[in-house]
Amino acid sequence: MSVVTRFAPSPTGYLHIGGARTALFNWLFARHHGGSFLLRIEDTDRKRSTPEAIQAILDGLKWLGLEWDAPPTYQSKRLERHAEVAYQLLADGNAYRCYATQDELEAMREQARKEGRPIKYDGRWRDRDPAEAPDDITPCIRIRMPQDGSTTLNDRVQGEVTVDNAQLDDMVILRQDGTPTYNLSVVVDDYDMGITDVIRGDDHLTNAFKQAKVYALLGWQAPAFAHIPLIHGPDGAKMSKRHGAVGVETYRDQGYLPEAMRNYLLRLGWGHGDLEIVSTEKAIELFDLDGVGKSAARFDFDKLDNFNGHYMRQADDTRLTDLVQERLEAELGRELTGDDRSRLLAGMDGLKQRAKTLRDLSESAQFYVQRPKQLTPKADKQLSDDARARLGKLAERLAEVSNWNQDLLESETRDFAEGLDLGLGKVAQPLRAALTGSTVSPGIFEVMEVLGRQETLARLRAAAEADDTGDTGTGDAD
Repeated sequence: MSVVTRFAPSPTGYLHIGGARTALFNWLFARHHGGSFLLRIEDTDRKRSTPEAIQAILDGLKWLGLEWDAPPTYQSKRLERHAEVAYQLLADGNAYRCYATQDELEAMREQARKEGRPIKYDGRWRDRDPAEAPDDITPCIRIRMPQDGSTTLNDRVQGEVTVDNAQLDDMVILRQDGTPTYNLSVVVDDYDMGITDVIRGDDHLTNAFKQAKVYALLGWQAPAFAHIPLIHGPDGAKMSKRHGAVGVETYRDQGYLPEAMRNYLLRLGWGHGDLEIVSTEKAIELFDLDGVGKSAARFDFDKLDNFNGHYMRQADDTRLTDLVQERLEAELGRELTGDDRSRLLAGMDGLKQRAKTLRDLSESAQFYVQRPKQLTPKADKQLSDDARARLGKLAERLAEVSNWNQDLLESETRDFAEGLDLGLGKVAQPLRAALTGSTVSPGIFEVMEVLGRQETLARLRAAAEADDTGDTGTGDAD
């Protein structure tokens, strides 16, 4: 039988990081086994499910590169099918109508709380004569769960897990208004979609026992279950917004690459020896459930940044230029010129070596498309009156350079420094400050080559003419 997995989010908010990892594990498992990965939108909560939330989930999955293999299934369009199965269970004697009122149910719960018992339905209509049914109450339908013995699941991550059937509630499968409940809808949809493997968070483990019984009562083959531990924050507490429990679009906007997120999410709970950097192709080759751990993973931004930095250095320069150009145009409020883009592309290899995110990369690249309007405090300290005067003289010398390349520019600058009986740093650091507005950049002679003769000399002359206030006296790049 071909493997079929699914990701089944409820569109009541963004695609959070835990959901993204669940989707990734399902996608990788299907790809590893040559099967199919399906998407089901569980949008039966009509008040909270919004088109915007659905689109955010679809966009998030697409950004991560987790394409599904068939059009999405929308649970809200299958309510009649769910109700049909509920009535089938009723007709077969595996479910019954319950006429308990809300007041009766609340009194039942309160009594259980007082006695310290688990809160569950007491079965008062389980074997009651339907002739006693009140005329003014619309019943719900409850499934007839076994009351004796136990149920064991051979979970592919958690191992063998057993629960006493006495703990299983005669749960509602069809509400009074005729709408199905979660544990019925999931079973029907998974069965009809041909799902062979259910891979999800271990917060659903309790539901798995209920769903296994629904499968059994319907005479259907249940899928294999795999419940993966949840993701915790660095402090071991439940993941929250302060830990990074935000939508994947936030990570995209913060400048993370999708391949880095895939690698990082993969390592949140799955391992293969000491392997850390795992390309998507390698992940498909290696991924299986025996590599998933039983303990909760801890989210670590520093580690994510390191992963992203690795993939930034490996990324194609043209692709990074496209991504940075989009960000810079939004930040600067203008379209970049052809010369701007040419500088970005020419300087990208040097820029990406230090960057951890696209946000970092955009900030560090800005001096290539716009003259620094303000110096960093450290850069300002480099531009004393004497340093500015030296830059003016250096500009005069460099104006005579015939072949504008970094090797020759470095040679000329060294000779200039030696002629003043100075170390190269005494000239190079003010030079960097004048050209980039910072004390941190790619190699300064690479920067000079990328900026070109005209722009380099213009910035040096502007720095030489400016007063010692931090004002570079420069405007936009030509």
